Amino acid sequence: MDSTDFSVLNTCIGWMEQSRRVALVTVVETWGSSPRPVGSWLAVRDDGQVVGSVSGGCVEDDLIARVQSEIMPALKPQTVLYGVSKEEAARFGLPCGGSVRVVVEPHPSLEGLRQLRSRVAEKRMSLRVLDMASGDFEIRDANRADHFRFDGKQMYCVHGPRWRLIMIGAGQLSQYLCQMALAADYQIVVIDPRDEFAEGIQFPGVEFSRGMPDDELVRLGIDNHTAVVALTHDPKLDDMALLEALKSPAFYIGALGSRANTAKRKERLKLFDLSDEEIARLYGPVGLFIGAKTPPEMAISILAEITAAKYAVAIVQRRDDSSMAASACSVERVSTVD
Repeated sequence: MDSTDFSVLNTCIGWMEQSRRVALVTVVETWGSSPRPVGSWLAVRDDGQVVGSVSGGCVEDDLIARVQSEIMPALKPQTVLYGVSKEEAARFGLPCGGSVRVVVEPHPSLEGLRQLRSRVAEKRMSLRVLDMASGDFEIRDANRADHFRFDGKQMYCVHGPRWRLIMIGAGQLSQYLCQMALAADYQIVVIDPRDEFAEGIQFPGVEFSRGMPDDELVRLGIDNHTAVVALTHDPKLDDMALLEALKSPAFYIGALGSRANTAKRKERLKLFDLSDEEIARLYGPVGLFIGAKTPPEMAISILAEITAAKYAVAIVQRRDDSSMAASACSVERVSTVD
């Protein structure tokens, strides 16, 4: 569940607490080009008010009318399919002949949604399992390996942060990166043992540790849903973290520093028990080249590069060393990560 869908959950609960009838709509399948991924939410109130999106605005008007007239009076969840043919896709504005199937729950449980909201607010990974025959759902514990599933009889929705970002360093850049990554629904851990950063980063939902980076990475455990970014500019701290991270299945490993410093860092790493393939996994200089000058701009470039790695999108950039203010960038999708 991303931050946008959490706002749908909050609004849906608020409406139901005001004794309004609400239907909950979830994207369960997409084909071709679709603006919203599976698991995306839309809540429809009995008077036609909505929050959230399942198609970027393509099918919402028709869906709202259908929910009000046909589905809200029903007792059980129903599926609705848009864009079966190119003609229908064009009618509803679905791009490139795309199709989307949604499940509509006409009577979601208020207590169940409250329970889910509490768990997600606590950053607890949760699995909501909807039974299509009865309309009832239960909440189970989940982990980052779980993913959205729909088999026609049950719908399995993963809620809570499936992706984790571990930052080494609690400086100004880390503070901006924290804010942006929180909005992108990452679980965030910041590690910095330095006395001058003892107060850490004061953002709700961010875990702060003053332990040594290598020890903390071992304690936390790094999986393939974890990104690690070293931002202290101190080789004694950054390199310690990288030695652990580069041996792990982390989907992204980056380090702050110029190209010259990055080259020196890679030479240092060769002195340890790391293969050339492991060292080649390091993103450095960290972030996409967008001419960033300020900490907020640098945070944007870093999170953009992490996002590309998350979805396995290859980034190809051309840098003009004589004029670092301009760049050209092309993006090629190579695969999709669950």
